[in-house]
Amino acid sequence: MPTTSIAIETEREEQLGYVAEHLLSRAGILVRLLVRQVRSNEISRTEMEVLGILTEGPRRITELTELEAIAQPTVTLLVKRLQEKGWVKREGLPDDGRVVLVSLTEAGEAAQQRFRAQFLQAMRTDLQELSDQELQALSAATETLSSFVDDIQQRTGR
Repeated sequence: MPTTSIAIETEREEQLGYVAEHLLSRAGILVRLLVRQVRSNEISRTEMEVLGILTEGPRRITELTELEAIAQPTVTLLVKRLQEKGWVKREGLPDDGRVVLVSLTEAGEAAQQRFRAQFLQAMRTDLQELSDQELQALSAATETLSSFVDDIQQRTGR
């Protein structure tokens, strides 16, 4: 194998390692910083994430547990809290009473949209600080990340 090919493979391996090690933690920190800027007493970050998932349609408790990577009893309590706020409703399936579907109510959709608008405004404000070159690079990275997520969802069927 020519030396340049080895150098390219080594650089690729280093990039793979860097992205694998830093992408999730940096994205998580970004979300926490933005949530802190919004400082909503009305809704927690986890509640917001569940409402966001439910905008795509009703989900089983087990699906929410999987998607949020939190224990089922925790999701059950979270859904109960959201139901008490009037933001979600729980319904059983007619053909299987053991299955409970959680869906968004109009009030829940409104709460999710309010928080999302505040979140996006905070993000836009922070993005204004970037140079044109940094914004362009972040835009390209966002497109790449979207494609990456779509590919993973297609492969895993989620």
